[in-house]
Amino acid sequence: MNANKQVSLSEITSGILRAVPDAPAFVAGVRSMLNAGPDKKMSIGLLLEKQARRHPASPALKFEDKVWTYAGFNGWVNRIAALYQQMGVGEGDVVAIMSENRPAMLACTAAAVKLGAIAGMINYNQRDEVLVHSLGLIKPKIMVVGQESVAALDNTEYSPLQNQTLRYLWLGEDPEQCPLGYEELETQTRMLPSVNPETTGTILSKQACFYIFTSGTTGMPKASVMSHGRWLKGGAGMGLLTARMSHEDTIYVPLPLYHNNALTVSWGSALASGACVALTKKFSVSRFWDEVRQHDATAFCYIGELCRYLLNQAPSPQDRQHKVRVVIGNGLRPEIWMEFKERFGIERVCEFYGASECNLAFVNSFDVDCTAGFCPLPFAVVECDPETEQPVRGDDGRMRRVATGGVGLLITKINRLAPFDGYTDASASEKKLLRNVFKDGDTWFNTGDLVRDQGFKHIQFVDRLGDTFRWKGENVATTEVEAAFKHVDQIEQAVVYGVQVPNADGRAGMAAITLHGSVEEFDGKSLAQTLMSSLPAYAVPLFVRVRDEHEITGTFKNRKVELKKEGFDPDLSADPVFMLDPKAEAYVPLTPDHFQQIQRGEIRL
Repeated sequence: MNANKQVSLSEITSGILRAVPDAPAFVAGVRSMLNAGPDKKMSIGLLLEKQARRHPASPALKFEDKVWTYAGFNGWVNRIAALYQQMGVGEGDVVAIMSENRPAMLACTAAAVKLGAIAGMINYNQRDEVLVHSLGLIKPKIMVVGQESVAALDNTEYSPLQNQTLRYLWLGEDPEQCPLGYEELETQTRMLPSVNPETTGTILSKQACFYIFTSGTTGMPKASVMSHGRWLKGGAGMGLLTARMSHEDTIYVPLPLYHNNALTVSWGSALASGACVALTKKFSVSRFWDEVRQHDATAFCYIGELCRYLLNQAPSPQDRQHKVRVVIGNGLRPEIWMEFKERFGIERVCEFYGASECNLAFVNSFDVDCTAGFCPLPFAVVECDPETEQPVRGDDGRMRRVATGGVGLLITKINRLAPFDGYTDASASEKKLLRNVFKDGDTWFNTGDLVRDQGFKHIQFVDRLGDTFRWKGENVATTEVEAAFKHVDQIEQAVVYGVQVPNADGRAGMAAITLHGSVEEFDGKSLAQTLMSSLPAYAVPLFVRVRDEHEITGTFKNRKVELKKEGFDPDLSADPVFMLDPKAEAYVPLTPDHFQQIQRGEIRL
């Protein structure tokens, strides 16, 4: 499939005709979106209560061999909300959630938003100063911690033994194993009332419900604000208008709930339609289809890399033995789009483009192949300088749109219909805004993404700009990785960037480093072990280039453009290049033979 595809009117018309039988879902979706106006008394908790009344015996949540009905799940959420109230949680307070996927995590999240509180969704891969920074941004009143995250928290000032101002709830398998300083959730909630809290009916759609963390482009994570209204519109737009789900559907969710694809897109779609969410603790390529079949899933959510992992598995007679009719996600690359649909018998791909902090979303509502989707609200794809990674302004001070089929920076207009909720940090919010773009007084959001204008208000994602790149489905901030190099004595300076790798989505991490000594003294094993112990696995650079000195721009920034172009090809580099050998836990010389093996897919990264 051509990655430079433009959308045609005939494709849109065909998609509309195929959707005619699903007209009731469209009507329900439009009604739901209208009911989520900023000053309406409509919230996530209220929608959960509505579905519990409408479909009390229908499954709301599946996990392993357990099933919760809507009535049962809503009652469980209410008991947790009652515990939160006893702990002093009220409107605007923050409940930090740091856990792998498990039913109690979703229940704890729902309980917080029922009270008008804000659930801070912490990436459980965060460690040390990054974790401290994130918690400092949201200032939680309660910490809800999965048993696998206790050790990470213990290494910070937010450990319960060091911090007496917070309350700590523990989510684990055996109540007897609850650590010192924590309260075990089930023990604390077992005897509490399961009635709906009165607070839920008073929450306005414009109030904040979640803090979703994004790496952004400045290094440390930023907490973007998600409102009830935006979450509800996302669920209705994807679950009803696009995927056309009903209460008979089950969506399998293999992504972590701190990820917007899982929390907003998947759970939002399920709650909007009364469908069921089937959770798994972690994505496993070997268990994926077995769990899809176990839960009778009719849909699942994805990121592009997940689809590639599934395609890389050996073909099986069971590839089409499932009930999945629609998949929801983003990042499915054009070069594998049709192969993925045909091999696994997927009828529809509901690709979308969006970000936690972005005020608009694009959705493949018309079932067109190889597009990130359509958006009816104002946006523009403008010319961008690849050197400065900034939008270009003409002599008149205005930006220029690219022609249909062209690639440029995506910017989205901020107005009453598409407000910008921003970050918890006002200065970080201001940095994402572009003013006087096409006329005096207008304000636009800078997505930091390169996209292709496909025509008919459709776009195709191309790449990320700035100091963040995407790898293994996660945004990696280069400054965060560069900070980890500061703990290595042999390194004088490190410049981190993303490089393209054949047969892989996103960009793999690469570091150009200068040493205090000579290249002969480079200790690849020590460096690898330090980075692997201080960074999440997806953030550890796969390649290292040893240089005598770094080039800088006229504004004293490290020059990365040439480094990105040369990539990890040893024939293009005048400097020694090393690759990460995960088995040896060391960086070893990357030879031309290694490079060719990577190009042919014989070495998978």
